[in-house]
Amino acid sequence: MKKPVIDLFNLNPVDLMNMVDKCHKDVWLVTEEGDRLNLKSKLCQFMGIARLIEGGKIAKASIECDSDEDFLMLLEMCIHGAA
Repeated sequence: MKKPVIDLFNLNPVDLMNMVDKCHKDVWLVTEEGDRLNLKSKLCQFMGIARLIEGGKIAKASIECDSDEDFLMLLEMCIHGAA
């Protein structure tokens, strides 16, 4: 079964990483090219932020979560902003 994804658009990368730190299980950044970075890893967070920001704007990417609870928390942040 395919995991639900959150498409990233105009999102603050710092807010995203702060929320990922609150997640209980793995959170994946998936790029258009098919790259998958585990954002629970600090090294991958740095790589993910660099990959996300192209010309000061968020590149096209999506988030997948291994936990439904984490997915709902990140979805809420994307809809309503960081808490």
